[in-house]
Amino acid sequence: MAEKKDVVVVGGGPNGLVAACYLAKAGLKTVVLERRPVVGGIAVTEEFAKGFRVSSILHTAGPFLPSIARDLALDRHGLSTIETEARVFAPALEGPSITLHADARKTAAGIERVSPHDAKGYLAFHESLGRLGRLLAPFLTMTPPSIDEPSMGEMWQLLGVGRKFRALPKKDAFRLLRWGPMAVADLVSEFFETELLRAAIAARGIYGVFAGPWSAGTSLGVLIGAALEPNAAGSATFVRGGMGALTQALLAAARALGVEVRTGAEVARLATRDGAAVGAVLKTGEEVLGRAVVSNADPKRTLLGLVDPVDLDPGFVQKVRNYRALGSIAKVHLALDGLPQFPAAKNGASGALAGRIHIGPDIDYLERAFDAAKYGHFSESPYCDVTIPTLTDPSLAPSGKHVMSVVAQFAPTKLKDGDWKSKKEALGDAVVGTLERYAPGLTGMVKHRQVLTPLDLEETYGLTGGQVFHGEPALDQVFTMRPLLGWAQYRTPVRGLYLCGSGTHPGGGVTGAPGANAAREIAKDLRARA
Repeated sequence: MAEKKDVVVVGGGPNGLVAACYLAKAGLKTVVLERRPVVGGIAVTEEFAKGFRVSSILHTAGPFLPSIARDLALDRHGLSTIETEARVFAPALEGPSITLHADARKTAAGIERVSPHDAKGYLAFHESLGRLGRLLAPFLTMTPPSIDEPSMGEMWQLLGVGRKFRALPKKDAFRLLRWGPMAVADLVSEFFETELLRAAIAARGIYGVFAGPWSAGTSLGVLIGAALEPNAAGSATFVRGGMGALTQALLAAARALGVEVRTGAEVARLATRDGAAVGAVLKTGEEVLGRAVVSNADPKRTLLGLVDPVDLDPGFVQKVRNYRALGSIAKVHLALDGLPQFPAAKNGASGALAGRIHIGPDIDYLERAFDAAKYGHFSESPYCDVTIPTLTDPSLAPSGKHVMSVVAQFAPTKLKDGDWKSKKEALGDAVVGTLERYAPGLTGMVKHRQVLTPLDLEETYGLTGGQVFHGEPALDQVFTMRPLLGWAQYRTPVRGLYLCGSGTHPGGGVTGAPGANAAREIAKDLRARA
């Protein structure tokens, strides 16, 4: 009989690996079970054409929390990140383009040539957002408090944040209260008059979610993003070697800490005894037993797919079914013969292509792209978040060649007419056609194209509905309500079963925070049960 572990981790994505590392540091014998042949989840680097590699799903880090990288000494395990000075380049078909830099004053100087009003507005927005982001940052590493019986420690943490809130300038305090439920289109209109600038900033609020800029609550995405990166330009943190290099560093750290990591180990169901989780049963029939089980899979896949319904109250099951996890993005990868030319990037702005390229000229364009998905169609003129990772990391393609990675919105999980197997290439055509308008000649440079639809994200990468964040980061699905009210402390109704993925607080992309937070709670519970 195999050795019984302390903790069985289901899923080797970033948060699963982070949780495993912290559990091992706490002295707990831990095993990670990953169904794919490689760990990484939404953070993998894969070859999609001969000699061309790309970050398959998310192409930038969250950014990954520096505190976690330091704790796990990821630099010693090969992690190297790249910060581009030009973070977002928003090309225009007519009129001036806009570049958002890491240096806010440099950004404002560029905007000054377009609109003196917006240059002042950008600095005001950057400074206010920075103050609010620093106020919110402690929430990222905090376990949401109990709704029914908050502990003294939880109350003390919240009191500390409350003191900082009171110390905010009155204008910022009011902004925090107003912005959360506000449509991001309304938020940007308070600071800017230039449509392209409005759209470039507003895109932070709708990235990866099933909502348009006029949807209520989309400003929340900007606030959450500010807690991770308080710069108004957002993040442009790349991993040398692609996102898979991050999870390979986590894998090396986990193994160095004594974690057993098994790939090709698909979990069929979770094993329970007397209402408590005692391990996982693989597709092969093998049982992997532990004192606790933590799932890096999304809440729906875990609670509706791996847990026996008899172990859950029907009312709870219904709440999980109502948890919103709607896909909104497709991914298109292009293997290119050379570097695409953006006419808007002339006159010294070509360095901007090394960051993220925003395709979406105005708020109405973004909203129309969402309108298509609302009615069951993919957008023929999508909002695109584009990177050319080979500009900063030439190792991803043969010499002189380039990779273009495109996150395209909007693409719904289910189509009204047809299905994704028959519509996949049409989606790819729409994305390349949209980019061709900004980079003439791009189509002729494409040697190979890979299109990943929401169906591919679900079937290949295990994301329910193709939702990359494991659930909508909406007002009713964040903090004490992520994933559900009363179940935001990484525990579930099944004793000994925990969640550690992006469907738990603080959500988001590849930050590692949910995994670290969950590990802290699991270790605390196991110590209490010892």
